[in-house]
Amino acid sequence: MKNATLRQLRVFSAVARHLSFARAAEELRLTAPAVSMQIKELEGEVGLPLFDRSSRKVSLTMVGEYVLAYAQKVLAAMRDAEDMVARFRGLKTGVLDVAMVSTAKYFLPRLLARFRDEHPGIEIRLEVGNNREEVVALMREGLVELAIMGRPPKHWPSRAEPFALHPHGLVTCVDHPFARAEKVPVSALLDEGFIVREPGSGTRAALDEFMEAHQVTPRVVMQMSSNEAIKQAVMAGMGVALLSMHTVALELDHHLIAAPEVEGLPVMRRWHVVNTLAKTLSPAAEAFRYFILESGEAFLAKHFAHGSDAAARADPPRPRGR
Repeated sequence: MKNATLRQLRVFSAVARHLSFARAAEELRLTAPAVSMQIKELEGEVGLPLFDRSSRKVSLTMVGEYVLAYAQKVLAAMRDAEDMVARFRGLKTGVLDVAMVSTAKYFLPRLLARFRDEHPGIEIRLEVGNNREEVVALMREGLVELAIMGRPPKHWPSRAEPFALHPHGLVTCVDHPFARAEKVPVSALLDEGFIVREPGSGTRAALDEFMEAHQVTPRVVMQMSSNEAIKQAVMAGMGVALLSMHTVALELDHHLIAAPEVEGLPVMRRWHVVNTLAKTLSPAAEAFRYFILESGEAFLAKHFAHGSDAAARADPPRPRGR
């Protein structure tokens, strides 16, 4: 269970307390699919089911009862830590230097606005990197304390904490045949021209991951370094693309773009808040880290319904190799 998260333990504890996924979702202010996904991921980490769903009532398995006992100890320790961290909520002044990959611009400014409402005296300085490498460079150079990104860096000492699901799915123009299909098979993608992000971006990595998993080579017709440019090209019928569902919420709501259901999609990744271990966070940065870990998932589930729908369609996560 070394990869289990506190969020998963909190969701698990709530479901175990209520013996109801719906009531746990209501308590946590999450959607039911988000609660189900957290439990599936935790069961994937454990390697055994935690709940018996064979009858009409949800009940804990024997393994689930043992895990609950340990989860309660962990959460009790975290409540003690939260009491200590609570003093950061009373911050009056300070500077928050944070960076984000460009895909995060669709939600992070609104989260920063909510944080500023709680801490009006904190000055916020936000840097935007076109891709992951640019954001990592900002952190290496000490220009920012925190970064919001999909794929955390692997080859330098950092703390990367997941705070929300990040689905990637196929998007097409609204009059594309896929938009009218009940479900698109992977084989049908061989005939499509893909508009892609540049190598090194998280969006391109998600496409590569999906294609490699299905042993398919995409026919690339265009490469762009901007999600906005890709969306415009897709809407114009120049090709299809695999994009973060958080980048197309407005277009989907106004029926300007289509997101057909495709075999094997969405690719489900995670949003992370990242900081380097070589530097102690300032009170302002520590307060925002705490804020986004507590509020990020519920905010995205509420404001990006299409992303929540995609999460509900995702296949159950497979247990990681040990």
